[in-house]
Amino acid sequence: MKRGIAAFAAVLLVVFTCASASAGNHGNEDRDVKKGILLVAFGTSVPEARKAFDHIDRKVKTAFPATDVKWAYTSSIIRHKLAEQGKMIPSPEEALARMMDQGYTHVAVQSLHTIAGQEFHELSKNVKAFENMAGSIREIDMGYPLLSTQADIEAVSRAVIANIPKERSKDEAVVLMGHGTHHPANAFYAALMFNLQLKDPNIFVGTVEGWPEVGEIQEMLEGKGIEKAYLMPFMSVAGDHAKNDMAGGGDDSWKSVLTAEGITCVPILKGTGEYDNMVSIWVDHLKTSMAHLEEK
Repeated sequence: MKRGIAAFAAVLLVVFTCASASAGNHGNEDRDVKKGILLVAFGTSVPEARKAFDHIDRKVKTAFPATDVKWAYTSSIIRHKLAEQGKMIPSPEEALARMMDQGYTHVAVQSLHTIAGQEFHELSKNVKAFENMAGSIREIDMGYPLLSTQADIEAVSRAVIANIPKERSKDEAVVLMGHGTHHPANAFYAALMFNLQLKDPNIFVGTVEGWPEVGEIQEMLEGKGIEKAYLMPFMSVAGDHAKNDMAGGGDDSWKSVLTAEGITCVPILKGTGEYDNMVSIWVDHLKTSMAHLEEK
């Protein structure tokens, strides 16, 4: 906690320094408008999982060809791991400090999280702090995560069903693995499963660190006598969790747990950020944020 506070304080020092040094150019409310987009993800250090972010990047740049698009990762562990490989990805606070110094007046910050959990709320709080600094970015708007409203649940449900492998039969299960959290927003996973099962009763949604856990999913599959399940990550990237917790060879992976009960598992290592219909939901949220900036 102390290191986190110290890190944020350091970023704030950079921000105030930038603001003071560039007040002549950026402190004037009449200066030219300069818009930017900041895409914020938890991050990934798995090279093959990066293609999901590349896909999102292309879709956003296609939707907003005249607006600069920048990236930030919220995970300090992933940022440090990448830095050791010579790949420098800023935190959201560092990215915004740079954008402020570069003269951006209006910035849409789009969360690429799945739900509005603790990370999203911490991000939102820190982002808003930049709007209140003297000489800072004039207007900032936050885009909602993938699952934020009932309309999102409906849209994600349609996308999930469309993305199921065509060879899957109706008596076979589709099991989505979300990250999960102890934050109240974890309820979105159960809400999504309820909505999905109204359309297809053999689609299940579990989590690694929330509820439902794999044990509950296993009991549900056994209760229906299901013998085969397609395992699909419900995360933006098919990173460590997908490779190890879902499809890994360890005794506690979802594949191993279900296989031990006689259920044949077919892992699909493809994150939600690799599907056009999923990315379009994030892009729609970003369009709303950009519209808010236009209004301001």
